[in-house]
Amino acid sequence: MNSELEKIDLLRARLGVSYKEAKEALDEAEGDVVQALIKLEQSSLHLKEKIHGRSKEAVSQLRNILETGQKTRIKIKKDGKTIMDLPATVGVAGLVGALYSTELAVLGAVGAIAAMANDYTMEIEHGEKENNII
Repeated sequence: MNSELEKIDLLRARLGVSYKEAKEALDEAEGDVVQALIKLEQSSLHLKEKIHGRSKEAVSQLRNILETGQKTRIKIKKDGKTIMDLPATVGVAGLVGALYSTELAVLGAVGAIAAMANDYTMEIEHGEKENNII
């Protein structure tokens, strides 16, 4: 293996890195392909560890949000009687659905107008607390 370009191509083929990354690793290893491979593999492992750690953190945060959503209730009432009682996660799922579907958005808007016209109220209950919204 004579040329620097051949060495760079070898590093790229083995590890799938960019020309720039391969060239920098080769320069740091003073042209030694094996040392450049070791350096690039180590940096790749560190990146994988960081991604794995962040994905665990994201999953944990999502679980906390879902648990909070299950404890939080959305209640639709008319004349003091509860007509509908849903976990907040169902309400959020409906909102997301409305954002992605024009038909659901129109249906939601019509439902909201009908509910206001008929004096329905919505309450959000966080465990022991109740907050009257509309």
